[in-house]
Amino acid sequence: MSAGCAIVASDTQPVREAIRHNDTGLLMDFFSPSQLVDSVCTLLEDPSARARFGARAREFACAHYDLKSICLPRQLEWAGSLGGN
Repeated sequence: MSAGCAIVASDTQPVREAIRHNDTGLLMDFFSPSQLVDSVCTLLEDPSARARFGARAREFACAHYDLKSICLPRQLEWAGSLGGN
């Protein structure tokens, strides 16, 4: 997502927390190979959708999973809580 690529993924937890259907990518039923094919073909045939999903995916990843401003501080806070007073 942070590379700005459109994503096709299974609609399962925790995937649906990061990929929002028709916004940051396409979600499909885990047990449906035909939906996977259809979703990939949709993106291959629609460059504007690929670009839109890719741009939104990058925005979402940077806003929610940035290493320096979000992930690392949370990990440090979590690690600090393990010291337990």
